[in-house]
Amino acid sequence: MTERVVLAYSGGLDTSVGIGWVAEATGAEVIAVAVDVGQGGEDLEVIRRRALDCGAVEAYVADARDEFATEYCMPALKANGMYLDRYPLVSALSRPVIVKHLVRAARQFGATTVAHGCTGKGNDQVRFEVGITSLAPDLKCLAPVRDLALTRDKAIEYAEKHKLPIATTKHNPFSIDQNVWGRAVETGFLEDIWNGPTKDVYTYTDDPTFPPVADEVVIRFEQGVPVALDEVPVTPLQAIQEMNRRAGAQGVGRIDIVEDRLVGIKSREVYEAPGAIALIAAHQELENVTVEREQARFKRGVEQRWSELVYDGQWFSPLKKSLDVFVEDTQRYVTGDVRMVLHGGRATVTGRRSDSSLYDFNLATYDSGDTFDQSAARGFIEIYGLSSKLAAARDVKFGNAPDLGTQGGIDA
Repeated sequence: MTERVVLAYSGGLDTSVGIGWVAEATGAEVIAVAVDVGQGGEDLEVIRRRALDCGAVEAYVADARDEFATEYCMPALKANGMYLDRYPLVSALSRPVIVKHLVRAARQFGATTVAHGCTGKGNDQVRFEVGITSLAPDLKCLAPVRDLALTRDKAIEYAEKHKLPIATTKHNPFSIDQNVWGRAVETGFLEDIWNGPTKDVYTYTDDPTFPPVADEVVIRFEQGVPVALDEVPVTPLQAIQEMNRRAGAQGVGRIDIVEDRLVGIKSREVYEAPGAIALIAAHQELENVTVEREQARFKRGVEQRWSELVYDGQWFSPLKKSLDVFVEDTQRYVTGDVRMVLHGGRATVTGRRSDSSLYDFNLATYDSGDTFDQSAARGFIEIYGLSSKLAAARDVKFGNAPDLGTQGGIDA
């Protein structure tokens, strides 16, 4: 029986050539798998037809936009997922859903190997291969660019020689990956980290230097998930798409960062994630109102570790699954409204309200009606500071009291 290889297929030059390249190198039949996570571009049926025309024996296509938004972006929102506190995991989040469909196709069509178009320098090779073997340990992985020397020059030559139905002359100066959660841009002149991004780098966002009139939006959350914008019900996908449009028009969500890749190198990346950045900012503020203090403090550490795991391709790992349970539990009372003003590159929260709020006006106010018992503060401070007081007294006893000096004081 002929071996079969499932190939992650985008419809572009490299993966179109990859169909024949893999078939010739391995003697296997190739099944092309295209997954729509909101990257835009050509219709899935066009991509499916091209895959077959380029030599695939089967073509599996999936519109996974709602799945991606609900099952991947929403957990990231609940976790306030931001790698290095700035990058909302745009590409990293899309890889697990693509992996799931690759494995599903491999099972459906009896493939023994899964191939992807990643190079040997990036994070995505790790995300794909660790994800694949986490779901299906028996499957083998193959990367034509990395393992079979499929360079761009060879891809163009191969496409022209075999008259493949794909453009071979267009060359984008950047490497771009985009989906509904955001857009990632790298390479080209951006590899010199002193060079500033030019206007042609951006697509999802308008120039924040010359913004239109400020846009005010009220976002309704239920247990950490946006369910309405300005009282209009929305699905997770609709919430992201609409906030991409509105926040993007104000230039919100531009990120220029040198980040630590898993493979050990530093890489300059430019991201656009208007919807993600605005929604995370709103979600964080609602958590400030509804999540108990010690739970919130601990969650911040969990968020960082969760983000690192997802960035490093560990979406299906045992630790990531355990952290998911904690994050989900913290969202029990994260229900309410956040009012936000989008303007000039900023998403600024101006109001928040929740029936499950821990904010008590009568405890917080300094005006009449204050219900806080201030007389309790003195005893609280004495007990709270007792441990430090005893330690300081011991330092004095053994001659280790801090040297306060005389600078700025008055000598007797």
